[in-house]
Amino acid sequence: MPEFNAPLRDMRFVLHEVFQGPAQWARLPALAAAVDGDTADAILEEAAKITGQLIAPLNRSGDEQGVAFEAGKVSTPDGFKEAWRIYREGGWVGLAGNPEHGGMGMPKMLAVQFEEMLYAANCSFSLYSALSAGCCLAIDAHASDTLRALYLPRLYSGEWAGTMCLTEPHAGTDLGIIRSKAEPLIDGSYAISGTKIFITGGDQDLTDNIIHLVLAKLPDAPAGPKGISLFLVPKRMVDDQGNPGVDNAVSCGSVEHKMGIKASATCVMNFDGAVGYLVGEPNRGLAAMFTMMNYERLSIGIQGIGCAEASYQSALAYARDRLQSRAATGPQAREKIADPIIVHADVRRMLLSMRALTEGGRAFATYVGQQLDVAKYAEDAGEREAAQRLVALLTPVAKAFFTDTGLESCVLGQQVFGGHGYIREWGQEQLVRDVRIAQIYEGTNGIQALDLLGRKVVADGGQSLAQLAGEIRAFCESEPPYAAALLDALQRLESTSLWLREQAATDANAVGAASVEYLHLFGYVAYAYMWSRMAATARERQADEPAFYDAKLATAAFYFARLLPRVLSLQASIHAGSTSLYLLDAGQF
Repeated sequence: MPEFNAPLRDMRFVLHEVFQGPAQWARLPALAAAVDGDTADAILEEAAKITGQLIAPLNRSGDEQGVAFEAGKVSTPDGFKEAWRIYREGGWVGLAGNPEHGGMGMPKMLAVQFEEMLYAANCSFSLYSALSAGCCLAIDAHASDTLRALYLPRLYSGEWAGTMCLTEPHAGTDLGIIRSKAEPLIDGSYAISGTKIFITGGDQDLTDNIIHLVLAKLPDAPAGPKGISLFLVPKRMVDDQGNPGVDNAVSCGSVEHKMGIKASATCVMNFDGAVGYLVGEPNRGLAAMFTMMNYERLSIGIQGIGCAEASYQSALAYARDRLQSRAATGPQAREKIADPIIVHADVRRMLLSMRALTEGGRAFATYVGQQLDVAKYAEDAGEREAAQRLVALLTPVAKAFFTDTGLESCVLGQQVFGGHGYIREWGQEQLVRDVRIAQIYEGTNGIQALDLLGRKVVADGGQSLAQLAGEIRAFCESEPPYAAALLDALQRLESTSLWLREQAATDANAVGAASVEYLHLFGYVAYAYMWSRMAATARERQADEPAFYDAKLATAAFYFARLLPRVLSLQASIHAGSTSLYLLDAGQF
């Protein structure tokens, strides 16, 4: 397995130069006291060490060994427990957590870059941390002061881990039909009963306790999604001082045998009258859980970027070293028997596609992180609300587009290797297997597309999109590179959005038929905005570091010339409408 080296120079470029993170933190009082540019750089450098030297070396061995399940207990692969101990002692689980309960309080735009490193190094290991961080977010936002004080410190410290228990054997996307029950107990707690499946980290041997956030229905709950409540259910009961005691009635029934992320325990969890505590209001659990789900959706999107970065690094090294044939323009390495394959046009097409999509995704993830920071910390209510509208609009795009293009990039990386890409020891086949799940869990990408088009554009009347479009047009007034191409793509997105809103009024299938293509159209336009911003910054600073900024400008040129034109076919497909999808009845398939 090739080694992983965090792309620190590019991360600093995006964080400091393009989005001017330190300047934003300085004007947000809650962040100004916690972080500045030097602190952020120090954190990223340390993160690069821990991901590259501690976590990445466990990636292939963890995949080969996988998790073990024996006598109802899960064991993680060799090396994971020690790595988790070092990882948690560094405070990484609580990097962006609430300082009042032991978190470090770092900005989200910094945290997303750390998450990318983590996923690039080892997807399976990362998931234990990501689910804990999301669990903390939901508890901090919705739980009582008592629960927050009791559970958050040890979750942030990594002594305990968290999970998200939604899916049931018969209920995945349609959570309104879950069967898990919550019966009130005399002391104010609840007895939770039911079976949950696909629970990441449902059991493991890394932590002393596991805190499950479980969706269940109260006896008098109304039908459907409006009758769902959220409960905190510890694996081991906790006393008033936060010390774990006897086991709760929670057990792992089995672990799934999967295509990838084999070192991540994906569990069937049984709750047999387990003691749980209400989080938030009764029958309002889905709204509370969405706090965690939206965090996880961005995080899983970043899994796509991380895997793509790892694939690109190894594919680039291979392309520079592998000798095959001569360049079309004549020999380039005359002293060798053949030229490195990086001279060939198709190999360059693959590498540049990977690079443009990955760096565009990194910028977009940092941009979404920036909006999350403003939504949380800005003093002006209007500024917070505007940022929150953008976050709501962009989250499904981030999750689905990052992971769709992440798989595309990993497949391209595998292709660069030719036959070696299909062989285990070169590492590319694992990346393809590991990244594939990211399109499926935390809401399939088809569901993300429906959310974007159906809720965030059609039902919204296009208001949130208009806000983003206004920001892009304001940016283009400064005449950045590729402004004309960006504005043309934006106009196509807006006109297509308007047409779809009109179609949805008369065709019930219009949204479902167009949603995936629409999300991709949106994603390419969003990346065009990112690449124009990056090119503008690179052009201004080109003389300071020509090698870096010239490469950035060349990649931007490739994106606008070869990738952005994909919007033309997407627009044509959308305008074809829903009719052709329903020419066959079910029996004719």
